[in-house]
Amino acid sequence: MTKPNKSGHIRLTSHPEPGAAARRPIVWGARDPAERGPIVATVTRPGDRNAIGAHGGAYGVYRALAVTSGAMNPLARPDLANTHPAAAIGPHRQWFDPARIVSLDPFGHVAQEVFAKEIAEGLDIRPTIAVTRARITLPEIADAMRARRLEADGDVLKATGDVAVVKIAIEPVWHLPGVAARFGVEETALRRTLFEQTGGMYPELVTRPDMHVFLPPIGGATAYVFGDPARLGDRRFKLACRVHDECNGSDVFGSDICTCRPYLAHG
Repeated sequence: MTKPNKSGHIRLTSHPEPGAAARRPIVWGARDPAERGPIVATVTRPGDRNAIGAHGGAYGVYRALAVTSGAMNPLARPDLANTHPAAAIGPHRQWFDPARIVSLDPFGHVAQEVFAKEIAEGLDIRPTIAVTRARITLPEIADAMRARRLEADGDVLKATGDVAVVKIAIEPVWHLPGVAARFGVEETALRRTLFEQTGGMYPELVTRPDMHVFLPPIGGATAYVFGDPARLGDRRFKLACRVHDECNGSDVFGSDICTCRPYLAHG
């Protein structure tokens, strides 16, 4: 394994020099990606960071275990070749209103494209949204087709009974001023409470007021799009949206069934 480029000294937090700010400030809501700037949450080059937290959310703990056991090179970076989105998403006007989107990076699925120059120069930039195409199989759909209640259209519903979807996996990226505004509190109060209620896990919440983006240690969200994702922002088409918050009925919780499918299929 490549030896980490770290000394034995541990810095519990970072403090900006008087009048200084993050090297690459993020202009949340900017229309031009170059002006908005990339989200940099690298753990191997602290001087490049312009965001609090780390990629992977709750999986950061598992990554730490892999690094500690020697199973993972801490300096390894993902190969972003051929990781462009399988379907075009946006841009939409909401991307450029800092008050409309506050908990995800609207450029997260194209970071490897719009920040290709910075990545080539060695900056550790990672996507926070993955867009792929998939097929799902639901027994209820197959039963409905056999009973002739449903017919395949060849586009969304295939003759085999498979359903074509676009799957979007979203890693949370919080713009702290926007999140605070949603809750009607001051950003400083939000930062202090997050720091205290996580046991002091992220000191930069209170020591780095110049960093306004936070990658929280929580699970992400997944969206399944049935039909053309290009219509998501087109008001000429009606959209049906079903929200399923989390899985509380799997075998992990001692249940005999997973409640996700009936929630989504029958609602």
